[in-house]
Order: sequence, then C-alpha cells, then structure tokens
Amino acid sequence: MTDLPPKPQSRPNKVSLLQYARLFRQDILSAQPARLYRAWMAEFRTPFFRSYMINQPELIKTILKDRPDDFPKSNRIGEGLRPLLGNSVFLTNGETWKRQRRIIDPAFEGGRLRETYPAMWEAAEAAAARLNQRDGDVVEIEEETSHAAADVIFRTLFSIPIEHKIARNVFDEFRVYQRSQPILNIAAFLPLPRWMPRLFRRDTKVSARKIRALITQLTTERMDAIDTGTAPDDLATKIMTTADPETGETFDTEEMVDQVAIFFLAGHETSASALAWALYLMARFPEWQEKVADEAQVLTSDQFGLISKLRISRDVFRETLRLYPPVPMMVREASCPEQFRDREVKVGSQAVISPWHLHRHERLWDNPDGFDPTRWGTENGRKCQRDAFIPFSAGSRVCTGAGFAMVEGVLILSRILRDFRVELVDEEPPVPVAHLTVRSRDGIRLCIVCR
Repeated sequence: MTDLPPKPQSRPNKVSLLQYARLFRQDILSAQPARLYRAWMAEFRTPFFRSYMINQPELIKTILKDRPDDFPKSNRIGEGLRPLLGNSVFLTNGETWKRQRRIIDPAFEGGRLRETYPAMWEAAEAAAARLNQRDGDVVEIEEETSHAAADVIFRTLFSIPIEHKIARNVFDEFRVYQRSQPILNIAAFLPLPRWMPRLFRRDTKVSARKIRALITQLTTERMDAIDTGTAPDDLATKIMTTADPETGETFDTEEMVDQVAIFFLAGHETSASALAWALYLMARFPEWQEKVADEAQVLTSDQFGLISKLRISRDVFRETLRLYPPVPMMVREASCPEQFRDREVKVGSQAVISPWHLHRHERLWDNPDGFDPTRWGTENGRKCQRDAFIPFSAGSRVCTGAGFAMVEGVLILSRILRDFRVELVDEEPPVPVAHLTVRSRDGIRLCIVCR
C-alpha cells in the first residue's frame, strides 16, 4: 500500500446547518465533504446566502486572474482578522488595495531578495544553533519553525533578531493569538449578530491589541530613525520611504502598523506551517531526507547564488505546499451577476477557492494524495503547476512575498537537514487542522539527531 501523508477525515455528504456550523468551528477542513476532491463546482445553500466552492481551473482563472475587480475579497473575512490586521493589504479592495500594493511591491522585487538573503542566512544559522542544543531530544517542531520564521521576519523587516525584547514579545503574544483564531470565522458564512463575534473572540482581541501596540512602538522608532538618517536599509525602511507613484503619498504610522501586522502574519505564520510539514514529510520519507541533506552540503556561506543549486529541496518544499497549503481557503464575493457551469451566481454570493482541495483534486493530479517531489518534472506536474497550484493565490492579488517565501523555505529546510536528521516518534500521524494556517491538531513531535 502506498504510504500516504495524513489528511483530515471528511464529513458525511449531508448534514444540517447547525451540524455544519459546529464542524466548521472545530476545523474548516474536516467540515467539508469528500466529494469536493472530485467536484468542479459545489453549491452550499443557507437561509442567508449562497456559497460556491470553485475547483475548475478555468473558473479560478476567471476569478483570480481575468476579472479580479468583479470578485473582490469578501468583507466577511475581515470579521475575524480585522482586530489584528486593521486596514492592511490583505483585507482591502479596490483603489485602497491598489494604492497599498503600489507602495509595497517595490520592496519585494527580485533584486531585494539578494539584499535580504544574508539576514535569512543568519536566521537559519541561529535555528541550527538552537537545534544543536537539542541533540537526541524530541521536539515540537512547529514551535521550532515558528521561532525560525519569526526570526527571519524581524531580521529582514526591522534588522533585529528574535532575541530583541520587542520582537520576542510580539512572537510570544502571537502564539496566543494563532491557536485561537481561525483563518475563516463562522461569521464569514453566517450573518451573526455583532455581539456574538466579540464574545467568541474576546481573548484574540486582547492579543491583537497587545501585538499592535508592540508593532506601533517598532514602527514609530523606525520613522524617527528615517527622519534622522540613521535607519538601516531593510524592508521596513524601503516600504516607509516608498511613495505611491500616482499620488506621492507614503504610509502614515497607522497604515504601516496594519502592513507590518500582515507581513508578520503572512511571512511568519505561513512559512512556519510549511516548514513544519516539510520536516515531518522528511521524517516520514527518509530517502528524500537524505537526498536533501546531500544536496545541502553546498550551503557554506550567505551567498545568494547557492540557493539555485538546491533543486531537490525546492521540489520537496513545493510538494509540501501542494499537500499542506498554509492558507487552505480564500473567499471572493460576486459584485455582478454571473453564470458558472449553468448556475446563476447572484450578486453577493461567495466564491470559495480552496487550495487544499484544488491541490489534491482527483481529476487533475496524478497520485493526488501521495508525496512525490518528482511530479514537478512530469507533464502532469507541469500542467497542474500552471493551472492548479496556488499556495500564494494568483493573479493581481498573488502574495507579494511569494518569491521571498520560496527562498526562505528552501534555505531553512536545507540548512537544518544539512546538519541534523529528523525522525518520527509518534505512532499516530499528525492531524491537519486549519487555525490561522494549516497546522497539526496536537503538534508535530520529531526527534532531532546531529549528523
């Protein structure tokens, strides 16, 4: 029998709205029926609205690439995330979003990756040093990858390591927030009274306020440094000093806090999720772990050019993003009447695009649930990579840090496996669930052994 990596058990095809709401609150992945792994489109009806799961690549292309303005992000998504992210680029639409992207995008252009790479290397070296002290120990690997990914963000964004007092406080508070806030609140699907979300999210709102206060302190200090000409040339400085080419405006303090919050969420939480699952897969498939480790011997310095030599690690990390996309679902809202697959999609209807289901779609991928990094060199893999692989979304709203994330993930995965073996210790495999990102329900425990 093929050794298949874990995935959540699907719910029965038919459940009541109340049952669905209960399942949804526990985990949005296991709240979905198995038929979605084969369906091109599925309709979910409630007394309040219509929601459509879209899996057909041509329709996804229409929504994300061809006509994104006709399918803006659903405002319901902000129901759970706005206390932390404010009016950030992740939540806005229309002209506000376009202005924000005009200011942010230049900081993540190709040339900037080379400039930020030494800071990534320092974070990877620091992660290896921490693991060296755990030789022979069983570690909760999600905690380790969260630490490493947060270190990357602070070093590249503000030129400070995770050990910096404010950085450490943000990281610690975010761990409280992460486990209690799903990427999609139940209010994204049911128009609950305003007091109910507040009741459900009391603890996360407190955490969000603390995180934003700490980020405000960092942002204010950096703006003062820019004014005095003493600011380092990092991502924060680049973004704060970039003017909108159309209006000449820059971000004020409140706007910058919003953007830093999403940089930390997107750049830390998603990378931590992907790295944890990548290391788990390496422990589960040790033959691939040895291939990555052998290739990683080339990593001897912070030379950016070395990353291009890590082809096996890149394919392993890409396969991890396919099986465990950090953001499992995206929601768009129809702003005009539409017809998809002979179905009338009314204004206000929600179009749910699920990388989780698309990446495992049985009518698109060969061996959809299997771990096979070689697939990217096959005809099927290349076609699906173009049409059915969207771990960073697609079109104009593609994650601005996608290239950054691919370099970071490949580097840290290779750097760890160069010096350490990771081994399974639990008989029961981890159960994927969706919190802010796809994490394991009870963590991922691996034994770390120095090579």
